[in-house]
Amino acid sequence: MLNRKLRLGFLGILLSAVVVMALSAACSGGGDSGSNQASASQEGEALFNKTCSVCHGAGAVGTQAGPPLVHELYRPGHHPDISFRNAVKNGVISHHWEFGHMPAQPGVSDQDIEKIICYVRELQIAGGIYEGEAPC
Repeated sequence: MLNRKLRLGFLGILLSAVVVMALSAACSGGGDSGSNQASASQEGEALFNKTCSVCHGAGAVGTQAGPPLVHELYRPGHHPDISFRNAVKNGVISHHWEFGHMPAQPGVSDQDIEKIICYVRELQIAGGIYEGEAPC
């Protein structure tokens, strides 16, 4: 009788542990997507600082050479991500600002463009320009 109670108690503990692990896995949202987003944003920051900050400034606040990207004009409803992709790939004829035309950046890969967009969108979220989640 005591042996049976011990086995049932052990099975109860084991079942509870399995349920907790299953719930934990289900609530984690697919593993390490949060760390992947942080990694993409961090890589995007490094790429932005190397490629874009000369004109757009550290933190995308703008300089005398280029506009701020943390600005209402660059919110997703006005400049969606495709606008950023096209700007990097093809350049942009100046149309909102008096900084001159933006040249294409042929040395930036498609994957790097996505990381830069992730970083800029996160800056916009922090600055209250972009509501929602970053695209990465």
